[in-house]
Amino acid sequence: MRTPVIAGNWKMNLLRDDAVALARDVASALDGSTGVEVVVCPVFTVLSSVAEAFAGGSVEVGGQNCYGVESGAFTGEISPQMLRDAGCAWTIIGHSERRQIFNESDALLNKKLHFALASGLKVMFCIGETLEERESGAMNDVLRRQVIEGLKGLDDTDFTRVVLAYEPVWAIGTGVTATPEQAEEAHAFTRELVAEAFGGTVAADLRIQYGGSVKPDNAAELLAKENVDGALVGGAALQADSFAAIVKAAR
Repeated sequence: MRTPVIAGNWKMNLLRDDAVALARDVASALDGSTGVEVVVCPVFTVLSSVAEAFAGGSVEVGGQNCYGVESGAFTGEISPQMLRDAGCAWTIIGHSERRQIFNESDALLNKKLHFALASGLKVMFCIGETLEERESGAMNDVLRRQVIEGLKGLDDTDFTRVVLAYEPVWAIGTGVTATPEQAEEAHAFTRELVAEAFGGTVAADLRIQYGGSVKPDNAAELLAKENVDGALVGGAALQADSFAAIVKAAR
């Protein structure tokens, strides 16, 4: 059985006091929850404060991004070592907003993935197609490229600390959610790609989250699908009761 992973991506939201208050509310709402791995990814400026709010509990903290070197003249970037120093166990790499807005390439994301893992972080690695790519029939080619190029060079041990997050770009922040059938189709295809490239055992054990307008009222149906092993939650993660409801649906 693959333990589901529910992660809240707070994106560029919340100043320190509000972030700490939300973290405490989430911790309270999830008190006693078992059978689900839970991660919260706030903005860099509040990582330490949020990590302190979750200290002693089961919720882990992650960064929303990181760079592929430890230190140096890289203005505006943050390293895995800095994330760990702030209390992080995880990082997101390859979110569609990083790919689309900041033009991060598969090669760059692969470099960042390898360095984050070598630095001791666990990684949620995002993949997903745009609406144009889906409607043109290019979805499978896009996913194949992102999986093969993005995960290139990983070994079996690396995969124990990697979670894939399938996020159809057309469903992120739009209120439109992939149907459970669409999500299952993409997740099953992704698992097949991993099996072809890295072997059946890796593919069978690999957890694949769904991301894209996940809410309490659609979470259970999505998470019931055989190849959906959790969720990367955006807007609904900014409300403790909504996020807790999604975690409970995963149980």
